Amino acid sequence: MAEGKRILIVEDDADISMIEEAYLQASGFTTVVAEDGGSVTELLQKEKFDLILLDLMLPGKSGYVLCKEIRENLKLTIPVLMVTARTESVDKIRGLGLGADDYIAKPFDPAELVARVHANIRQYERLAGAATEEKKPEEIRIGSLTILPESWKVYKDGKELRLPNREFELLLFLAKHPNIVFSKEQLFEAVWGYEYMGDNATVMVHINRIREKIEEDSKNPKLLETVWGAGYRLNAPV
Repeated sequence: MAEGKRILIVEDDADISMIEEAYLQASGFTTVVAEDGGSVTELLQKEKFDLILLDLMLPGKSGYVLCKEIRENLKLTIPVLMVTARTESVDKIRGLGLGADDYIAKPFDPAELVARVHANIRQYERLAGAATEEKKPEEIRIGSLTILPESWKVYKDGKELRLPNREFELLLFLAKHPNIVFSKEQLFEAVWGYEYMGDNATVMVHINRIREKIEEDSKNPKLLETVWGAGYRLNAPV
């Protein structure tokens, strides 16, 4: 699966980038290293990558700023895996809130890093691959939302919304099971799954990001509702 896959490593610490390169290349990936955050946007406009390993503390431009530019300006949906020495929950939440798919804290087990890269690419391809199938897209309609699972698109009142892959799959899962309450743990298992290491903050941040896009008032959600003490529910007319 790794053959031909290109990973952009954005890391200013040469020792860490060498470790990442060595393990990823040994697993069949092709790697490109950017040591300065200021050069990343131009590089992404010129070259195609399958995943970005993004350090948060960078010279030139921080990983937070880059993540926001990747999602909002470049409109890229490829997986972004944050690699950071900062382990506080607020840093994880901020990065995930800007559109990152996953995070791993330094110091990390290189084998776990490779496993995370494989898993994120596999998940992305499973979703994106449906867009190439030549059949009429199935539609899921809930209120003002129209979700096209096969073409990986979401519309609100006819206007397309931009959802990174994890946000899309989380919304799609809830849309396929309307009016059912799912706990954070159940959603994490359904969307991230595998031998994934994460925490409930991951689900919460993605829920909030989805609400900002689908709700009229994200502070007072009507579609994607919190059921206190139980979890989340996507409300649909019955």
